[in-house]
Amino acid sequence: MLIDENRLFPAEAGTRKIAQALYAHVRSLPIVSPHGHTQARWFAANEPFPDPATLFVQPDHYVFRMLYSQGVSMDELEIGQPQVKEPRKVWRIFASHYYLFRGTPTRMWLDYAFQELFGLGERLSEKTADLYYDTIAEKLRMPEFLPRALYERFNLEVLATTDSPLDALQDHQAIRASDWKARINARILPTFRPDPVVDPEFAGFAQRIAQLGEQSGEDTTTWSGYLNALAKARLRFRALGCTATDHGHPTAQTADLAAGEAAKLFAKVRSGNADTGEQELFRAQMLTEMARMSLEDGLVMQIHPGSVRNHNRLIYERYGRDMGADIPRPTNYVDALRPLLNRFGNERKLTIILFMLDESTISRELAPLAGHYPCLRLGPPWWFHDSPEGMMRFRELATETAGFYNTAGFNDDTRAFLSIPARHDVARRIDCAFLARLVAEHRLEEDEAFEVAHDLAYGLVKKAYRL
Repeated sequence: MLIDENRLFPAEAGTRKIAQALYAHVRSLPIVSPHGHTQARWFAANEPFPDPATLFVQPDHYVFRMLYSQGVSMDELEIGQPQVKEPRKVWRIFASHYYLFRGTPTRMWLDYAFQELFGLGERLSEKTADLYYDTIAEKLRMPEFLPRALYERFNLEVLATTDSPLDALQDHQAIRASDWKARINARILPTFRPDPVVDPEFAGFAQRIAQLGEQSGEDTTTWSGYLNALAKARLRFRALGCTATDHGHPTAQTADLAAGEAAKLFAKVRSGNADTGEQELFRAQMLTEMARMSLEDGLVMQIHPGSVRNHNRLIYERYGRDMGADIPRPTNYVDALRPLLNRFGNERKLTIILFMLDESTISRELAPLAGHYPCLRLGPPWWFHDSPEGMMRFRELATETAGFYNTAGFNDDTRAFLSIPARHDVARRIDCAFLARLVAEHRLEEDEAFEVAHDLAYGLVKKAYRL
C-alpha cells in the first residue's frame, strides 16, 4: 500500500486508540470545500479529464514549483500551454522526479489519489511511470471518473470556485440549470475575488474598471459609480449562491478615509499616476469598503495577505501570474487591521476570516484578535502551511487563546480537484490526533472531543461560511 491506515496518528498506543475512535466518528462526514480554485466548467461540461499530466501536473503549482527548483524547465512540463501536446513525456518527467516529494504533504495527497481512486499500490517512479499513466488514462475514460461522478464519489456537499467580478459565470449558470443539479442538489458556488479591479498593480487595471462599468451600467470613472458597480457585481454573484468574498492583498493594511479623500485617491490610481504608497493605501481603503458591503449584503469576507506574488520576474513575464513563484513574508495584523476594526470590528452580523502565511503571528496577533472581536474568525493553515506539521502548530498556537470556535474549520485551497479528499482527510486526522492528546492528558473529556472533532470537520466551516 502507498498509504498506511494509521498515518498521522500519535505513536503512543493509548493516545493513538483515542485518535482512531475520533477519526472513525468523522472520516465519512461530507466534505465542505468553501475556498478553492477548481473550475466550474469541469462540472458544466462534464467531459473526461484529458490525460494524467493535464490532471495532476499542469494545474498544480505545488508539483511544478518543486520540479522547477530542481532544474526541470517549465517548457518541458508544457506549463502555461492551453493543451498538453506530449502528455506521456510530461508524465515521465514527473515520475522520474517523484522522489523529490518525499516528506512533503504533496506526496501524501498524490499517494492518496493514486491508491484510493486508481487502485495503484506500487510507488510512482521512472520504472512505473507508464504503468501509472496507462492505468490512470484508462480509468479517466470511464463514466465513474467524469467530474460530476467524482464530485459525488468524494461526498462533496459544497464546492466553491474563485472568480473575478468580470466573469460572466456562464458555467455556474449551466450547472444550476442542469438535471444533475436538480438530481443531487450539487452546490458548486462562485466566490467573489475582486483583486483584478481593486489592486492597481494588476495589468490593465483601468481597462478592467471600465469593463466593470460596462457590465453594471455604472459610471466607473467616478468613485461612487465604481463602488456601485462592485456592489452590483456582488449581488450578481449572490444570485448564483455565492456566500463569500476573497481578498489576496500583499498586506493586511486597511484604511478608513473620508469620502472626498477616497475619491481623489481613486482618480489617481485609475489614471495610472499613483505611486507605490498610494496603491497600497487604495488597497487598504478597499478592504474597508468590502467589509462595509459585506455588512450590507451578508457575504463572508476572507482576507489572506502575506504573499510576495510572482517573485520570479522571468517566470512571470514568460508564463504569467500564479506559476509557483510566490513567497511568504512577515505580516502585521494588529496595526494593519485597526482602521477596519475601529469601524466594523464589533459588528456581530459581519464575519471576516483571516488567513496567515506568517506563523509567528498566530499566537501573538491572530488568536488574540479573533479571541476578542466578534466579527473575526481564523482560517486554517493555508498554502505553505497546509501540512501535518503546519496544522498541528496552528492548533497548538491558536487554541490557547482563540479556542476552537473562533476558527473556521478547514478549506483545501486547491486547483487540483483530485487532491480535495486527501487534504480533508489529513486535516481530520491531525485534528483527531490533537484532540486525542488533550483527552490523554485529561485536558478534555472524551465526549467533548467527539463533539469538537465533528465541529472541526464539518460544523464550523458551514457556520463560518453561512452554508
